[in-house]
Amino acid sequence: MKRLPVGIQTFRKLIDENYLYVDKTEHIHKLIVQGSVYFFSRPRRFGKSLLISTLNEIFEGKKKLFKGLWIYNADYAWEKHPVIRIDFSKSKAKNSNELINYIVYQLDKTALQYGIKLEQTQYDIKFDELLTKLSEINKVVVLIDEYDKPIIDNIENKELAIELREILKGFYTIIKACDEYIRFVLLTGVSKFSKAGVFSGLNNLEDISMDTRYSSLLGITKEEMEHSFKEYINQFAKSEEISKSDLIKKITYWYNGFCFSGSCEKVFNPFSLLLLFKKLDFGNYWFESATPGFLIKLMKEKDFDITRLKEMEVREESFGTYELENLAVLPLLFQTGYLTIKEYDKDFMTYILGYPNFEVENSFQYSLLSNYSGIHVDGYLIDLIRTLRNDDFETFFDTLRIFFADIPYDLHIKKEKYYQTIFYLIFSLIGLKVEAEVKTNKGRIDAVIIDKDIYIFEFKFNGDKDNALKQIRDKKYFEKYQGVGKEIYLFGVEFTDRNIGNWVIEKHN
Repeated sequence: MKRLPVGIQTFRKLIDENYLYVDKTEHIHKLIVQGSVYFFSRPRRFGKSLLISTLNEIFEGKKKLFKGLWIYNADYAWEKHPVIRIDFSKSKAKNSNELINYIVYQLDKTALQYGIKLEQTQYDIKFDELLTKLSEINKVVVLIDEYDKPIIDNIENKELAIELREILKGFYTIIKACDEYIRFVLLTGVSKFSKAGVFSGLNNLEDISMDTRYSSLLGITKEEMEHSFKEYINQFAKSEEISKSDLIKKITYWYNGFCFSGSCEKVFNPFSLLLLFKKLDFGNYWFESATPGFLIKLMKEKDFDITRLKEMEVREESFGTYELENLAVLPLLFQTGYLTIKEYDKDFMTYILGYPNFEVENSFQYSLLSNYSGIHVDGYLIDLIRTLRNDDFETFFDTLRIFFADIPYDLHIKKEKYYQTIFYLIFSLIGLKVEAEVKTNKGRIDAVIIDKDIYIFEFKFNGDKDNALKQIRDKKYFEKYQGVGKEIYLFGVEFTDRNIGNWVIEKHN
């Protein structure tokens, strides 16, 4: 079996050292011959840097590296071009001068590589000079990896982030001004700022981030997984003592589901897949590689409704772009990969967004609950599900009281929605099907838990348990669950003094 390239982002190293490579060169060939100035956004750990490295080798005419891959036998001239390649993930700029110095260093390094002497000192004019002089060799290829990293790294310092954005805007504007010297441009990143922002001077840029033709340019399709990882699947199935088909179903449930256009084929995150086959064990690999601290902070500041994350219907303009002056939660959730496209309605031109897979949903909800409650929740979750399944409702509510009592005082918020959010997250994490604020034709239910039986909860913030139960009866929230062969329990619950108060139960017949 070929070795798994965990953490390797250099195409030449993959080939020379005989690592496994999922052949994406047919997609790359299409990219090269059908256009010339592209922007492509994907979440972190999706292979953007490897794509840049692969394009670098193609445009330097290194055909031998591609022997055995689709593009090797394609109708492609393998013409050699000078390449300017800048990786902003290597920049740790904490101010404007550091960012400018990094850009200047990268330009000088490229000039030295091609034996060119640059006279200009200002970063944008120096870029212009480099493009002009390199074009005397042949038309130039510009590859920019993680174009937005300096901005994202400083996103909590809005003033500095805007300052860095203006520097990058001036730099990228040169690309359009020097169009006559350029053969191909690709900028990659996570965020998709609007063209009025960082790309305002680059209006010839073709954004292919949600283009169906390139929806599986990065990521691994199910077909590619079953073909390229065949030996690893066989090995894993034996160690798990299950059939290959059952193993593939489990892998798909855990890691598949990312979708970036209205009609695309779903893809796996390659980072999680590689670590899965390396360790032969299921884990939250992609999520653990970076925690979304700033994003969760923004969700709390914006009072974002967490219960909507499983299914949100939006128009494309709602999540396609964002600006530093007015950060919005939804586009960030989509672009960073915590939400993905589940469906597309052509008639209304709307997208249904939701969690891509179990890994993301489970990890993200756990992170949300930890941030909202300020405590570790593992032990509570196990105790709660056991008491519920044993119909030990006294202990169930006692456990919930202990949980809320352990929340640091300064995290408590005097809103019913805060407590409902925590309750919703708790039961989502223990694997139950939770329908928080379920819509019925007669109102909204606070929470429904479907397990061996059905449990319907109505909470009253500083209210009365009997009125809560009466609301369930009067609105007949239980009607949609009748006839499914399960017992139905109705709970009226009081919230008082930042904790669960009295409660009442009624078994519905």
